[in-house]
Amino acid sequence: MYDEDDLLPISALQHVMYCERQFALIHVEQLWEDNRFTAEGEVLHERVDREGHESRRLFRQEFAMSLRSLSHGLIGKTDLVELYLDPGGAVTEAVPVEFKRGKAKEGSCDRVQLYAQALCLEEMFGIGVAHGDFYYLAEHRRIHVEFDAELRAETESAIAAARRILDSRRTPAAEYSAKKCDRCSLLDLCMPRSAAAGGQRVGAFLARNIAAMRKECDE
Repeated sequence: MYDEDDLLPISALQHVMYCERQFALIHVEQLWEDNRFTAEGEVLHERVDREGHESRRLFRQEFAMSLRSLSHGLIGKTDLVELYLDPGGAVTEAVPVEFKRGKAKEGSCDRVQLYAQALCLEEMFGIGVAHGDFYYLAEHRRIHVEFDAELRAETESAIAAARRILDSRRTPAAEYSAKKCDRCSLLDLCMPRSAAAGGQRVGAFLARNIAAMRKECDE
């Protein structure tokens, strides 16, 4: 069981799966910078993440529900959870629904984030969560995702990788990839080509260069 202060944001799992260095820059070095993709994502979630609910008999929709799992060490929010109730009002089924700005992505980053929400819902309501959904605005369609053993293993692996980096407090070395780096909001801060050697911390790298420039100016 994890303490409240040690809970990992569910959104961080996407960071560590996309790039472990990106995860460390954000969650170890506390660096962040928006680009067009992150800004558009924030606008979307501002529309969706307004706490509230819609309900009818034996069914309820909860928007921006807060989530937590002490056993998995996770915390976050869902865009939407659809809850099915028994006549006594107890939750019998929960379906997390994530709204996404673009089209369905290659890889499993989005599915891992969705399944991490399911892990929290299972703990919160004491039920199994078998599936969830995505709604991709660019495609105007809802996509159903079954939660299987392979996805659970990927999610647990992402959680373990994030914990390993947080515990080590080390930023992995940069490895430039045009496909990933050129779309990353942290490209200018990460400096994947110039800061690659030895997994330097970007903060220290910048401080040394600023100090060197000041020394040159003083001379």
